[in-house]
Amino acid sequence: MPSERPILLVEDNPDDEALTLRAFSKNKISNPVVVARDGVEAIDYLFGSGTHEGRDTALMPALILLDLKLPRIDGLEVLRRIRADGHASLLPVVVLTTSRELQDIQEAYRLGANSYIRKPIDFERFIEAVGRIGVYWLSLNEPAESDDGRS
Repeated sequence: MPSERPILLVEDNPDDEALTLRAFSKNKISNPVVVARDGVEAIDYLFGSGTHEGRDTALMPALILLDLKLPRIDGLEVLRRIRADGHASLLPVVVLTTSRELQDIQEAYRLGANSYIRKPIDFERFIEAVGRIGVYWLSLNEPAESDDGRS
């Protein structure tokens, strides 16, 4: 899929991380993947702070795959901070989680999630779901550009 911009995978479960990376590979999604294993690491990456101090924040992810149940800062708070920041506010955020709680779904959309997908239990369905996410968000979707011309 054409794009040099990375995918930010925010996932604390090593098994789900490995499955997602394998699904990208099987679906020939070649974007580099940056993995943040908790909400603080995701925020640090996006805003060039903490462990990612000095990162060139002009290169923002093409897509953020965000789990909700994260240590230190949960996924909903990460989403809240993304949408509150002028530079990051237009980034596509797909919530990819095991939560089926109506409250989580409603809050994710209220905070500006672009999509909410429950992780399929079955591996083949998971591969298919990640493939569809990749095709849509990395090939078909036209990204919004921020006021400074960056998307």
